[in-house]
Amino acid sequence: MQPKIREIASGLRFPEGPIAMQDGSIVLVEIERGTLSRVTPAGKVEVVAKLGGGPNGAALGPDGKVYVCNNGGFAWRETPQTGLRPVHQADDYSGGRIERVDLATGKAEVLYTQTENGKLRGPNDIVFDRTGGFWFTDLGKGRARDLDRGGLYYAKADGSSVKEMIYPMMTPNGVGLSPDEKTLYAAETQTGRVWKWDLAGPGQLVEKKTGQAAAGGELLAGLPGFQLFDSLAVDGEGYVCVATLMNGGITSISPDGRTILHTPTPDYMTTNICFGGPDLRTAYITLSSIGKLIAIDWPRKGLKLNFAR
Repeated sequence: MQPKIREIASGLRFPEGPIAMQDGSIVLVEIERGTLSRVTPAGKVEVVAKLGGGPNGAALGPDGKVYVCNNGGFAWRETPQTGLRPVHQADDYSGGRIERVDLATGKAEVLYTQTENGKLRGPNDIVFDRTGGFWFTDLGKGRARDLDRGGLYYAKADGSSVKEMIYPMMTPNGVGLSPDEKTLYAAETQTGRVWKWDLAGPGQLVEKKTGQAAAGGELLAGLPGFQLFDSLAVDGEGYVCVATLMNGGITSISPDGRTILHTPTPDYMTTNICFGGPDLRTAYITLSSIGKLIAIDWPRKGLKLNFAR
C-alpha cells in the first residue's frame, strides 16, 4: 500500500544521511553538491558546510558535531529518464575519509583517512553506540573495469583509534545496531543482503569459528530479483529498515528475519531513512535521483539514536 507522502524539500542534489534534529529540521548530505545541508521545517535548504568529495552517511556524535562518511566523490549521470545517479569513481576522486563538522560554525576537520590496513576508499554509513564509539562501512569505489572490496570499521570519536573489524565484504552500505546494542547489522548493496554479527561489548565482536560471512556474520535476509540495498536505520521494535534501490522503497526486516515488509516510495533511488517527530513515528526518507526529502507516518515507533539533539 502506498503511504501518504509529505514532501519536505525538493531540488536537492542526491540527498543522503538524514538526521532528525529536535528543532524539527533535518540535517543531511547532498552527495553530488558536496555539502552538509540543513532542511528547515518550512522546507528551506541551507548549506552548513562545503565538504567536497562525496559526503555520504552522517550521524551526531557525543560532542554534538556531525560525523560524515566522505566517499571521495562520484562521477555523475543525469537524464530525464533516470534522474541523477552516481556511475563510478570521480576523475577528481579526493580519497575516502571520516570528517567532523561543527554545526554552529560549519568548520570541518578530517578525522580519519586510513586504518592499519591501508587507506579508506569509500566510507558510506555510520552509527554511534552509547559509549561514543562508532561503526562505519567502507563500500569501496568502482571504476570502469574493477571494484574495491569493502569492510566494516570501529572508531573512537576523538580521532585516536580506528580498526578494521570485518573484511572483506561486497559493497557494504547501511550499518545499524539493535536496540540493546548486542547485534550489529550491515547491508550489502550489490548482493541485496543484510548480515548480522553478535557483539560482546562496544566495538567487540563475538568470536565465532563458523558463519556465512566474514568474522562469523550470519545472514538476516536477502531479497529475490533485482533489488539492491542502500543505507538503513533500526526502529524501536528492532526491525532493520533498509532503503531499497530499483524496487524503490523501504524494506523492513524483523529481528528474526522471518517477516519482510516493503513500503514503496516514488523513486528507484531511495537511499536512506531516519526517524523523528515528538513520538519518533515520522520516517524521513531521501529520494535521491529526484532530489527530494519526504516524510511518512511509520507503523512502529522509531529508535532514538544515541546523542540525538
